[in-house]
Amino acid sequence: MSDRCWWERRWFALAAVLLGAVPLLWPALPPLLDLPGHMARYRVMLDGGTSVLATWYDFHWRFVGYLGVDLLVAALAPWFGLEPTVKAIAVAIPMLTATGILWLSREAHGRVQPMALFALPLAYTLPFLYGFLNYTLAMALALNAFALWLRLTRQGRFRLRAGLFLGIAWLVWTAHLLGWLTLGVMVFASELARHRAAGSGWSRAILGAGVACLPLAPPSLVLLRWHPGDGAGGSDLWTRFPMKLGWFVTLLRDRWQWLDLASLLLVVLLLYGSWRRRGQPRSASLAAAALAMAALFLLLPFGTAYVDARILPYAVILALLAEGTMPDHRRLLAWVGLGFLLVRTLAVTADLAIEGRDWQRRLVALEHLPFGARVAAFVHNRCAAGWPIARLNHLPSMAVVRRSAFANDEFDLGSTGLMQVRREGFGAFATDPSQIVAEESCAAAAGIPTLRAALARLPRGAFDHVWLIDPPASMRVVGAVRVWSDGRDALYRLEPQGGAAAR
Repeated sequence: MSDRCWWERRWFALAAVLLGAVPLLWPALPPLLDLPGHMARYRVMLDGGTSVLATWYDFHWRFVGYLGVDLLVAALAPWFGLEPTVKAIAVAIPMLTATGILWLSREAHGRVQPMALFALPLAYTLPFLYGFLNYTLAMALALNAFALWLRLTRQGRFRLRAGLFLGIAWLVWTAHLLGWLTLGVMVFASELARHRAAGSGWSRAILGAGVACLPLAPPSLVLLRWHPGDGAGGSDLWTRFPMKLGWFVTLLRDRWQWLDLASLLLVVLLLYGSWRRRGQPRSASLAAAALAMAALFLLLPFGTAYVDARILPYAVILALLAEGTMPDHRRLLAWVGLGFLLVRTLAVTADLAIEGRDWQRRLVALEHLPFGARVAAFVHNRCAAGWPIARLNHLPSMAVVRRSAFANDEFDLGSTGLMQVRREGFGAFATDPSQIVAEESCAAAAGIPTLRAALARLPRGAFDHVWLIDPPASMRVVGAVRVWSDGRDALYRLEPQGGAAAR
């Protein structure tokens, strides 16, 4: 249409989606915190039954609520290789998130709004940078599914909507349980807003929204026999509640604190000014969904899997997308939004390039590690970690990926996961978080052992190599031969009768 502005045209939508891939094009291996741990599981899945990996790891397919990337890797990696497949999937997730953002804006307002440009950079926030690929894939699918729901609702095609979402619900649930939950929350809130706008009272609106959500309900039947055990754990909601403010402050946390906080301030000011402006055009469906997601964020307890923190970026995305724009502000806001998108993309691209180069430097150690080794790796965490996201704690898993070795940082979800670790002989050093050590000045307060204490307790005979990542400069492993060092990290081969003490 000739009256469409540049940000509403198809060429811009295509450019915005392609721009979502740019930050991950340079690193050979996406430097996302948990990704190496998940890649180790994929390696065991692909060839664990026919390699030395079967000595330490068991893999069994189960119909559980976080299979999205696992299934894609199982289908594609035999053809293209594990690392290229994982990189392609990682690149695709922000792109798919971008399509969901733009589609939601168009469905809610009839055309893409300038505020959507401020939402696009939120594809690269904590859930993705921490390597929660199953979850972020599910949320990308959920955003697109929610846009489809709004489209079919606007067209009055309710039977088609119900039929399609019987299948879509299973698709999103299979990718990740939490993505299915948030899709249900968004849909219920939007239906509630629609019924209220049509004049229904609260009781009738709640009933109508609940009935509309029935096609999304069947996956809940699986929960009768399977309970997720993804490491989320439990915690007291009220004593941990102040942490939620911390999640909000670090919403755009990446590497440069001044830029990340300035970006957050701009988003906050935009939302505050928009919600206070009289006569501001707003999508009731997306506003209700944003409020429901914010409530979900506040009500979910903090856990070790960052369950509540995963929700926050998508609540903010919906809040931004809910806002239309006054005619006299549209062009200015669009240009500011484009600048915000380009700056955030450039910053994340630079950050991931820096981190990716650092990962490749450290992974040279694996060239000196024999296949089938048993590696006790220790990642030294400093007390003053600073603002940049630390992404090294699961780098040891690349020994599993590239050398079919045992590494002591694998996730073990017990009977609720796909892979189990055989603990015999390894004791407390069989799984995550045995690889995490801390400086002496903060180890006791954090409940994390020091490197010296961890090496002293390392079981004799269970391991044949020790890999120190970012250790103190003076640290040496007694009873071992150093086979590689770059001046910072070091790889040691344990002597057959030697201990693993430090000095």
